[in-house]
Amino acid sequence: MIQKLRVFLLLLFISTTTFAQQPLRLAVAGLSHGHVGWVFNRKEKKDMELVGIYEPNTQLADKIARQYKLDKKLFYTDLDAMLKATKPQAVSAFGAISEHLAVVKACAPLKVHVMVEKPLATTFKDAQQIAALAQQHGIHVITNFETSWYAGNQYVKQLLDSGRLGPIKKVMVNDGHQGPQEIGCSREFLEILTDPAKNGAGALYDFGCYGANLMTWLLKGKRPLSVTAVTHQNKPNIYPKVDDEATIVLQYASSQCVIQASWNWPFSRKDMEVYGATGYAVAVNDLQVRERLKGQQEKTITLEARPAPFTDPFSVLAQVVSGQLKLEEYDQYGLKVNLLVVEILEAAKTAARTGKTVVLRP
Repeated sequence: MIQKLRVFLLLLFISTTTFAQQPLRLAVAGLSHGHVGWVFNRKEKKDMELVGIYEPNTQLADKIARQYKLDKKLFYTDLDAMLKATKPQAVSAFGAISEHLAVVKACAPLKVHVMVEKPLATTFKDAQQIAALAQQHGIHVITNFETSWYAGNQYVKQLLDSGRLGPIKKVMVNDGHQGPQEIGCSREFLEILTDPAKNGAGALYDFGCYGANLMTWLLKGKRPLSVTAVTHQNKPNIYPKVDDEATIVLQYASSQCVIQASWNWPFSRKDMEVYGATGYAVAVNDLQVRERLKGQQEKTITLEARPAPFTDPFSVLAQVVSGQLKLEEYDQYGLKVNLLVVEILEAAKTAARTGKTVVLRP
């Protein structure tokens, strides 16, 4: 009897281990987004299997196939046909932000989970439809933000949650770079970023979304009372259709967040300053934090990178789909946070256009 029990437990262990190691069947929808290369450059990791690629632009598809030495059999020019033929468990969307809703509409009825690049959508209406489809069909829709990989941001939030900073009073988030053309974005990606219909706006959406995401995460989903914003075209000769400079002010009952989103920084940056009533912490980058707590001098801390799977969005997606990872209610990847992010961005765009502060509905 004991021997039979041992054999049963061994078989159960092997079965469970095998199931846990099954790679995620992943398909890609769109190739124009500049971050798409990541999915083709992680062949050493075995947690996902690329089963299909949808891209209607055959010239772009050919270019990507050559660049990454991909089998042309993976490519489809019709999204529905690709989903039907390849039967993925999840799809990663790498087209224009305005296309996210169409991807979710195609995937949700098939119970295919979706990961999109930030932000979730270009309009709050689209974001609401995405959330409704996810709920109706029981799928995950997660939004990939680079700042969710940063150990520095996690450390600052731990300080805040532990009470060592005191109640949050002011947050400054600075994001951006010299400009998408200046840093050499591809022609296809540049076409998205500089099209207000496809990207939502310019720097306002491209980098303003980071601050809205971080502040909503820090405050566990709390809504701002109002949104004020100023945008400008410092380089209208390069970016004639969209803003390249944006400042957003989110006002809460007892705190404020200032988001500086720009395509005019002298270098790339993604940093966050959090000021509480009794201390402050500045996430200088992904691994460095400057902090000063009550009764102490300022000090700089160098952190280790976040543990797996949190430095790789595809590993996060694979574990979320398999059930190995359960996202927190107000996770940076999650729908609750990213619905509010899009609402904030839309309010900021309205505020900048009208020159008036937008008061959000309770």
